[in-house]
Amino acid sequence: MRNVTLAALQFACSWDTEATVDTAEHWIRSAAASGAQVVLPQELFETPYFCSVQDPRFLALARPLKDHPTVERMRSLARELGIVLPVSVYELAGCARFNTTVILDADGRTAGTYRKSHIPQNPGYEEKYYFSPGDSGFHAIETAFGRLGLAICWDQWFPEAARALVLAGAEFLLYPTAIGSEPSDPSYDSMAHWQTVMRGHAAANLVPVVASNRIGTEIERSTQITFYGSSFIAGPTGEMVRQAGRTEAGFLTATFDLDKTDALRRTWGVFRDRRPDLYTPLTTLDGGIG
Repeated sequence: MRNVTLAALQFACSWDTEATVDTAEHWIRSAAASGAQVVLPQELFETPYFCSVQDPRFLALARPLKDHPTVERMRSLARELGIVLPVSVYELAGCARFNTTVILDADGRTAGTYRKSHIPQNPGYEEKYYFSPGDSGFHAIETAFGRLGLAICWDQWFPEAARALVLAGAEFLLYPTAIGSEPSDPSYDSMAHWQTVMRGHAAANLVPVVASNRIGTEIERSTQITFYGSSFIAGPTGEMVRQAGRTEAGFLTATFDLDKTDALRRTWGVFRDRRPDLYTPLTTLDGGIG
């Protein structure tokens, strides 16, 4: 038996970065006090979701990972609490900028980093203005509490990313997220679809999935997004184990036996019976019809 307790956080963010990071620390400590060993904050939690508009001022928010103040603060916290802590930040690397998560191990060291691969571009989600496509690829990251696979927000809609992470050895998947209403159609609510697609990743790959989303209404110029929270933890057959509401801040935890889920993956056959020789259309943009 190899149990791991996973946690998802959700909270509102503000332009008072110090206060917002204080809020993150409060919920991280609360989750750890409840037994969580891997605690997932939401995407880009230091500030409001600045990507809702294209504004050159916000390009200056990017920071190098070396001596990044929030990463270093979270590093000390991970070490103190003995937890694995993924930290989502806006990374400046030379002339490039990335949406990056630094995975801190339970001793505070950097276990790995991941740069967001799929970059959306829609009204209210103007990320191609701010981020280069990530070049880190999909890798399982070895930590004190198991091998995790991490992808970021829009990545969560792509089954290829989830499958690649589990093929690489990931025992559970983490998705830090910022998603809510659509400024171009405020009547549209993607929450159920959002949860269902990730629960499908859990079921298809036989791994637990954790998704952490922000809450609150954020307004930048004439663009307004209400983030719908609903952070959740799904089990390895896609079952909903824990789910937050749309508006309350807090955390969720769930415990899984990684040896049991590993045995389930071995015996179910979805990896044994794969046919990668037939999947060549997946390596093209047009399905190979051009």
